[in-house]
Parts: sequence; C-alpha cells; structure tokens
Amino acid sequence: MNIKEYIESGILEEYCLGLLNPEEQASVLDICSRFPEIKKELAIIENVIENMAVNVALDPDERLKQRILDSLGFEEHPVPFDLDNLPLTDVSSNYKNWLKTLEHLIPEEPKEDFFCHVLRQDEHFAQMLIIAKSDVPEETHDNLVESFFILKGKCSCTVGDRTVMLGPGDFLEIPLNLEHDVKMLTSHVVAILQYQFV
Repeated sequence: MNIKEYIESGILEEYCLGLLNPEEQASVLDICSRFPEIKKELAIIENVIENMAVNVALDPDERLKQRILDSLGFEEHPVPFDLDNLPLTDVSSNYKNWLKTLEHLIPEEPKEDFFCHVLRQDEHFAQMLIIAKSDVPEETHDNLVESFFILKGKCSCTVGDRTVMLGPGDFLEIPLNLEHDVKMLTSHVVAILQYQFV
C-alpha cells in the first residue's frame, strides 16, 4: 500500500466527517490498525477538525433550547417573577415565566381593542403588558428604543423595508427613527412592550 497516496486521498477526512458508509469506515479502522503512520495522521485530522468546531461554535439561544425540550415533551415549570423587581426583556427571556407572573392580568378573551397595564416605569425604562386586537399603524420614535416580547398570539411587524413574523417567545427591538407597524395575525396578541428612553 502507498501510505502517502492513501493519506492524500481524502478518505481520512471523510471518515472524520462521517461521510463514509459502515463498510468504508471499517476499512479505515482496519488500515489504521495495520499502519501506525496512517493512524497517527487520522489522530491529527481529528484534532484539527475538533479545534475548528470549537473555534466556530456558537452558544445556542436559550429559547431554541427550550423549544427543542418542549417539542420533546420535557415540560419546564415556569417560575414567576417578583412584580416589584421585573427583569428587562431581551432575546433570551422566557415567555412562560412572564405568562405565569402576569396570568392574573390576562383575560382568556379580551373585550377591549387595546389594553395596557404599566408594569414598571422610571427615567430609563418603561415596561407594559399590552393586549391588542387591532393593527398598530405606522409610527417612528426619535427619543426611545421600542421592543416587543410576544407572550401569546402572532403578529407581523414591518420595520423599515423588512417584515418579521412574531409568535410566543419572540423578541424584536426597533431602532430609533425607523418606521414600523404591527399587523395582527391572530384574534389578539399579548406582549410586553418595552421602552428604553434615550
């Protein structure tokens, strides 16, 4: 066997990437057991690929992790927040904890077209529970950064020239001076509306 040719053939890389069928994998392992130079080269390739994977790996979004667990049937028990010390919402917020905290304020079928309950307000932030049945017309803000965190229902939000679909657990922050609107895709939407004053 020409060891140099075998190493340069790419089969060891294919083995490491899981691209070989079971018979080809067994053949690579057999050859590695008979040729120490090939076994050594395989170890080097495995280390390089592992290092590459570690260097480009991203931490998974907590919401993605929870959605996967939910789809597999692992129920997470929501933990309510302290109403006097509510956290700010962001992309990693857990909507189930918010629903548990605010369940006493959320009707099954809202009667009003728009309901707003202020949860928190100071010189830097305002946070409101909103329940909307009708679309929000186009608007722009030059003195606050607005964000939505959806708890129930679905809507679409057009921000500038892009449209984003939002559902439970989705968070969207809208930059300053950018036109945006919200269209209801379900009978109503329950959300945390958050303002950061600038």
